[in-house]
Amino acid sequence: MAACAFIGLGVMGFPMAGHLQAAGHQTTVYNRTTSRAEAWVEAHGGSSVPTPREAATGADAVMVCVGNDDDLRFVVFGEDGALAGMAEGSTLVDHTTASAEVAREIAAVASEIGVGFVDAPVSGGQAGAQNGQLSIMCGGDPDVFATVEPLIDSYAKAIVLVGDVGSGQLTKMVNQVCIGGLIQGLAEALDFSRRAGLDTDKVLAAISQGASGSWQMENRAELMLAGDYDFGFSTTLMRKDVGLVLEEASSMNVSLPVTALVGQFLADVDSLGGAGWDWCSLMERQRRFAPASPPADEPAGG
Repeated sequence: MAACAFIGLGVMGFPMAGHLQAAGHQTTVYNRTTSRAEAWVEAHGGSSVPTPREAATGADAVMVCVGNDDDLRFVVFGEDGALAGMAEGSTLVDHTTASAEVAREIAAVASEIGVGFVDAPVSGGQAGAQNGQLSIMCGGDPDVFATVEPLIDSYAKAIVLVGDVGSGQLTKMVNQVCIGGLIQGLAEALDFSRRAGLDTDKVLAAISQGASGSWQMENRAELMLAGDYDFGFSTTLMRKDVGLVLEEASSMNVSLPVTALVGQFLADVDSLGGAGWDWCSLMERQRRFAPASPPADEPAGG
């Protein structure tokens, strides 16, 4: 069993760290909000400390799951950062959805002190984290990856080493491009069905096992129809992810028009007060902003 540290106990990190502890890996946690760390210890055992450095001291592997590039630099670098406490031969695993640039930056600094690094963003949402069923896309040296794969397995259903450092973050961007268009398409389809006067439950039963079926349809359609967005992955976080994608695409001179449009629509949701809603609240934007169909006896356009 390994000695582990987990830094960042948000909706994802809290259960992920719990799975590590439950698998028998003695886990020390750090969270900027101390009460959250105390709640984790009460729920799972292990221990909490006041700085990332103290969490990382003596750990074979340090996992991080925070909000963005700046948060990541804050908990990794500096005299109280995780790298300051890590020993040669240990490994830092970053589960934050961040830029490929910051992954390479951290890897370079870690290498100077003999610490391994794997960028390992996750997909599967809050439910995936709670159930230990995350899909984890990784970038790093194969030998370093091999040392932490059994630990990551405690909260994953699929772990893939895609390539060198940064590849995990780039793969997560591919993931976000795929699901961004799916959720917007699902919002439009559900709204279309409702406005057409169809029994939407029957519509979903008819199409969900066919070519249009998806994880998003299975897990989000009913919540979207109910206007229930008080869970999961927030609009704010998805806007951040889309921003990372568009920045990377711009540097590659690649056009992503649908993803850019979804980014604009997420900003609309934010303006409706939905910054903390799950981002399937694109449905709310569709409901409020899409004009109603004209009456049957009135031609479209006037």
